[in-house]
Amino acid sequence: MAYQESITLATHGRGTRDINGEVARIVASSGIETGICHLFLHHTSASLILCENADPSVRSDLETILRRLAPDADPSYSHTLEGPDDMSAHVRSILTQVELSIPVSRGRLALGTWQGIFLYEHRTHSHRRTVTATVIGQ
Repeated sequence: MAYQESITLATHGRGTRDINGEVARIVASSGIETGICHLFLHHTSASLILCENADPSVRSDLETILRRLAPDADPSYSHTLEGPDDMSAHVRSILTQVELSIPVSRGRLALGTWQGIFLYEHRTHSHRRTVTATVIGQ
């Protein structure tokens, strides 16, 4: 059995947004008790991350590291058509990920105690991002 649903989420510029609630709702709607929830983000300048959800400083520290690895407006970038944060956003997306697979047990996401699912916006301005969730199982 398979169930699929897409959601569109607003971001408020660079940073993370907890999407556990939205994904949990989709899993519950699927009626699947045991299986996998696959999430796919339809964008190249944002990502999905599975990260600690208890202490927000973990995500702040991640931003600090990514700022060093993929700085905005780096003069060595060729791709600059969409602004100084565009190429750095693409690099950040590649360094993180645009898809996640999470087990489903007893009709719920089988996440660890401190794990959360986050949409990570890499652009500095607000955007609307689409995530497709596919729940497969029985």
